[in-house]
Amino acid sequence: MSLIPDYALVPLRRNGMDPVPEMREAREDHPIREFPLPFGVKAWLVTGHAEAREVLGGSHGFSTDFGHLVGRAGIGSGQNPGGLGFTDPPEHTRLRHLLTPEFTGRRLSRLGPRITEIVEGRLDAMAEMAARGEEIDLVRDFATPIPSLTICELLGIPYEERDEFQALSTARFDLLAGATAAFDKISESLVYLRGVVARQRESPGEGLLGMLIREHGDDLSDDELAELADGLLTGGLETSASMLALGAVILLRDEAVATMVRDEPDSVHGFVEELLRYLTVVQIAFPRFATEDMTIAGVEIAEGDGVLVSLSAADRDPRLTPNPEVFDPRRLPSPHLAFGHGIHRCIGAELARMELRTAYPALLKRYPELAMAVDERTLPLRTTSIVYGVDALPVTLGS
Repeated sequence: MSLIPDYALVPLRRNGMDPVPEMREAREDHPIREFPLPFGVKAWLVTGHAEAREVLGGSHGFSTDFGHLVGRAGIGSGQNPGGLGFTDPPEHTRLRHLLTPEFTGRRLSRLGPRITEIVEGRLDAMAEMAARGEEIDLVRDFATPIPSLTICELLGIPYEERDEFQALSTARFDLLAGATAAFDKISESLVYLRGVVARQRESPGEGLLGMLIREHGDDLSDDELAELADGLLTGGLETSASMLALGAVILLRDEAVATMVRDEPDSVHGFVEELLRYLTVVQIAFPRFATEDMTIAGVEIAEGDGVLVSLSAADRDPRLTPNPEVFDPRRLPSPHLAFGHGIHRCIGAELARMELRTAYPALLKRYPELAMAVDERTLPLRTTSIVYGVDALPVTLGS
């Protein structure tokens, strides 16, 4: 981290829920600007919404292949996380085609009752903790277990292994641990998941891994299956947990919004979409590398240049929606980039929406007097993390 200049970390920093002012100033100055990085990487930072969509939507001219990072920042080929995020077509197309049917609304609807059970189970557990006089931490006791148990349900991870599975996610996103530490955690996760895949090969379960093995087992290696599962862990656990926790902060600071979400069932859809835009917890997209010379918004980008897209800055672009710095739960939904865009758009976007739409109304209905147990200004918000979040949220449940 000592080799990374301070300005290079600005896209990962915030003031509370808001990107730091430097990001707004960068967007207003020019939505694509040079952003030199250490390790000999010439890069560009994209902060404008239209420009971000153009970069992310480009299926030609950009590559996210992990090979571009090998040898830089001490990252070796043995730390390749694989999966969809660091793969280009046609391999990306093949793998995504195998997964997409499991993430359609019809297929996901079968998880709806289970998500409701998971949410209600966490609310019951919180009541039991309060009855014993224990502190309730909404991150630990609500926001993290819900997506963790949902992904375990989706993949078919045995219940007794779910604590270990959950623990494999968080550290990879915090760059304060160093650039290579995140990849070390991914490597550790892949070792565990290869073991899960091996057991599923012997006895395929009813989850996604079992389905892929039964229907496409001869077309997928153990490494590919483990990488796909790790990608779902990466994309679905920490991101949804951060959304659930930070969204709860928004609700707890505004009684009118909480009342709306609790008492107006139809309002939760608009609330969740505005929350996704406003928070945009995944702060930057997978790094792109230009595979040819190109011009975007009048900026000449050379073959080999890196391109970083600030999703959080793009979703605060006034060209996207009026008064973007204001959280307005009744705002008309906008084409935000909280889930990315283009071929690498988050495949689990609808699953994440299901979790959020289920969890918030249930929490507020069960505990209408829910309140923060500490001053919001003291909450341990992350300082330099690709996925923005809060590490603890002590609450009281009320009488």
